[in-house]
Amino acid sequence: MAEPRTRNARRERLVGLLLLGIAVVLLFSSPTWFTRDQTAVAVAQIVVALLLAGVGGFLVKRAQTP
Repeated sequence: MAEPRTRNARRERLVGLLLLGIAVVLLFSSPTWFTRDQTAVAVAQIVVALLLAGVGGFLVKRAQTP
């Protein structure tokens, strides 16, 4: 007997795209912190953006895998 699929690929794709969008906004806004001499905030923002991009990319790829 086949088990039903419990994950929702469409939802995973949408959440992944949302996370990728947030990551892009964070990456493009990080130079603002560098110009204000708040390097620690800028570096932390870049780290969070890269983390979100990784998770978002994983979710988008996973949603496309049958």
